[in-house]
Amino acid sequence: MAYDTSGLPDVSGLKVGILGGTGDQGRGLAYRLARAGHPVLVGSRNAVRGEAVATDLSTMPGVAAPVTGGENRWAAEGADLVIVAVPWDGHAATLADLRGPLAGKVVVDCVNPLGFDARGPYAVSVPEGSAAEQAAALLPDSRVCAAFHHVSAVLLADPTVSRIDLDVLVLGDDREAAATVQALAARIPGVRGVYAGRLRNARQVEALTANLIAINRRYRTHAGIRVTNL
Repeated sequence: MAYDTSGLPDVSGLKVGILGGTGDQGRGLAYRLARAGHPVLVGSRNAVRGEAVATDLSTMPGVAAPVTGGENRWAAEGADLVIVAVPWDGHAATLADLRGPLAGKVVVDCVNPLGFDARGPYAVSVPEGSAAEQAAALLPDSRVCAAFHHVSAVLLADPTVSRIDLDVLVLGDDREAAATVQALAARIPGVRGVYAGRLRNARQVEALTANLIAINRRYRTHAGIRVTNL
């Protein structure tokens, strides 16, 4: 079966909140989704920093929807769909604190549990199996998916880059929620949202980021993933 977006839901206008939206990955995703016409709520541990980043993003080329900022809780409460882009070391505490505001919502975890030493990046062990599974355990009333792990923050944030040619691997047990995330990914020109299995398989997707970092360092590029013959 060829890749086909006709069966995916219409997500235009979906209001997206980004927890950790002031970090490189969160900021880049905020920019691309605002360029695609989605109102974006940039969340941060510090409301002032969230507001400052949102103001900066609002002035960038191509932004076609409002970008506002505040604390993570504010973003979680006000969004239709929430992307988790916080640092791994604050992942569990952040989500445990936001269980209430995130109840009933599609939550997209893009956190990569990685460590770094003299030999480079490596995947760290997560008791629940993966960051996404940890999110699902902490947010039993949310519809948790995993996605956006392999998109270069540098490319996302570069206003001269009009297309990002890669596939976003989307994992989740709730197929309707996963389809929503696939459709959201496809709003970024050049990107395909590809369903890649149930949430229990998120660990290897998260861990693959360590390999991509090694590739990028070796070849001085911003490599991504593209699934062939699809």
